[in-house]
Amino acid sequence: MQGFDAVVVGAGAAGLFCAGLAGQRGLRVLLVDHAPRLAEKIRISGGGRCNFTNREAGPANFLSENPAFCRSALARYTPQDFIKLVQRHGIAFHEKHKGQLFCDDSSEQIIRMLVAECETGGVTRWQPCTVADVRALPEGGFELDTSQGAVRTPRVVVATGGLPVPKIGASDWGLRLAARFGHAIVEPRPALVPLTFTADDWAPFAALAGLSLPVQVSCGSGKARMRFLEDLLFTHRGLSGPAILQISSYRKDGQALQIDLAPELQLDKDLVEAKSASRRQLGNELAARLPQRLAAAWLDRAGLDATRPLAECRDADLQGLGRSVHEWQLMPSGDEGWRKAEVMRGGVSTKELSSQSLESKRVPGLHFIGEVVDVTGWLGGYNFQWAWASAAACAQAMAAAPARPQSPLDRILASR
Repeated sequence: MQGFDAVVVGAGAAGLFCAGLAGQRGLRVLLVDHAPRLAEKIRISGGGRCNFTNREAGPANFLSENPAFCRSALARYTPQDFIKLVQRHGIAFHEKHKGQLFCDDSSEQIIRMLVAECETGGVTRWQPCTVADVRALPEGGFELDTSQGAVRTPRVVVATGGLPVPKIGASDWGLRLAARFGHAIVEPRPALVPLTFTADDWAPFAALAGLSLPVQVSCGSGKARMRFLEDLLFTHRGLSGPAILQISSYRKDGQALQIDLAPELQLDKDLVEAKSASRRQLGNELAARLPQRLAAAWLDRAGLDATRPLAECRDADLQGLGRSVHEWQLMPSGDEGWRKAEVMRGGVSTKELSSQSLESKRVPGLHFIGEVVDVTGWLGGYNFQWAWASAAACAQAMAAAPARPQSPLDRILASR
């Protein structure tokens, strides 16, 4: 049986970073992962260029049943801290949109950087390696049964991620372990995910597949109302694009969306005012303000003749047409599920975790970091920043913790 100061289960963003930081702080760390390829979710993120953080990341950009939980970790390890690490490794990057930072070259650079940090920390990595069981010992600490042998450690860090993209190895292992140790689980559901509609409801819009435009999308009411100004993408089955991915994290079942397809305009007024000077047909006038395919579909939906001269159109019809563009309401029937979701909402309840160390309040020495925790970020690098920040908080806490008195078995293991 081998002994380590800490065992990190899950070699994704949070696990790799935590293992490297803990190793560099003097801990003997074992990092295990069941997947044959390392950090596959980092590899495919950001279109292969890894949107590794967001300059503006803060608590307001995260969802949780306990919104204040993420404050401590995010404040102590900021986007600027990770940017400095990226720069130290000579990785060129650029800002694409609203603080989103991407590698100029490839997400492989971030993976190589994290592996290098682990090597600097002397981290032992077993991959692929499965963990069949984790047992809490009466005298403290844990014993793990792995496919490469039994391991003993005073600390276990669960960094197994969420349920999205099962084809690359997503697993509920961390959630099942947390539940077995008595932790409450906030119901997991897909987040940052395209929304779908019934075939009948979507039939009028299916021909718009591939069309993209900036919109304002919102849902909810009162203090719970959320809105995003982002690009929307029509698909064969429904809606996607940043606007829909963002709002999908907030929308509840049975809740309609409100979409303003022309947020920079006032079409109900503009079309009426254009009557006196325009010689265009209605269809051409609307297509001057909206994408042509969308304009044609919207007039068909409204039952208006696209070839009618604008000057001959009734003010009431033009006002109604404009309002319908600004106040499109529709009810999704579902979403594309785990295979298309970018992250998981829900996870291990933060009520039983320390915000300082991510350590369980129920089981000393057991930590949960990254996506497995009920903290979910917006689209745009925020979830990676939570991975880095929660990993850093955990590693710092483990290194600062007083050493547990050695048991007779520990002394035997240490002498080998």
